[in-house]
Amino acid sequence: MIGLIRLHTQGPGSYEITADAARFIGQRAAADGLLTLMIRHTSASLLIQENADPDVQRDLNAWLQRLVPPADDPEMSWITHRDEGPDDMPAHLKAAVLPVSLQIPVEAGRMILGRWQGIFVIEHRVAAHRREVAALFQPA
Repeated sequence: MIGLIRLHTQGPGSYEITADAARFIGQRAAADGLLTLMIRHTSASLLIQENADPDVQRDLNAWLQRLVPPADDPEMSWITHRDEGPDDMPAHLKAAVLPVSLQIPVEAGRMILGRWQGIFVIEHRVAAHRREVAALFQPA
């Protein structure tokens, strides 16, 4: 069964969708299987990461900013794709480094995530965006 998880982002950052994914599975079955998630955008990513300490998300986003600064940074003068502003191509580069799809085992209708793990959409653009994550649950 296929569905969509929709969310609104408010600029660069991590947006947890673990509860949304759990609801999606719960609407389908209390069975074993596999959940596949794929973000339907080229300037955002998906990530399983710690969801207990918000500093982890802040540090991750700060690292991404240092790894790939905006196109108007002097170190990024080589970038030619600037159609949608200085965050456009850097967002695509960040999405090329992080995963855009995830597969999560499900047992008895529950995702088998670690104790401190959550599922996050990582927004790479500066402006607010509407994002969609395609979700597919395949029973075992």
